[in-house]
Amino acid sequence: MIEANALWTDQDRFISQALSGHAIVVDAGAQKTANSPVELVLIALCACTASDVVSILRKKREPFTKIEVRAHGERSEEFPKIFTTIRVVYRIGGNVAHKSVEDAVRLSEEKYCSVSAILEKSAKIESEIEYLDEAGK
Repeated sequence: MIEANALWTDQDRFISQALSGHAIVVDAGAQKTANSPVELVLIALCACTASDVVSILRKKREPFTKIEVRAHGERSEEFPKIFTTIRVVYRIGGNVAHKSVEDAVRLSEEKYCSVSAILEKSAKIESEIEYLDEAGK
């Protein structure tokens, strides 16, 4: 079981924490003194799939030097303003086999990433892989 909470501090800010014991500040207001709840959803998607790709490429002994995952989401105009499309870009550096990277991304998206599985219930998720040089540039 996973548990989390959000404790209101002031204005539209909360201190949120899960069972891991790590707290983050969340700002649902206009001032954005911290990430908004919706921004955290995209951050969770990026981190979830990135950790899968890292794990899979390590098991394949692929010599990656950089992995960055970026996401851009479009939301509906009406409430609740859910994500309707999400574009995920994987930026991979190092002398890696393209097939290994493509397999890792596909496995993350189709099998392992829980956040992706949740979001694809309402949003079309598209992905792209950008290959960087060995230095990660």
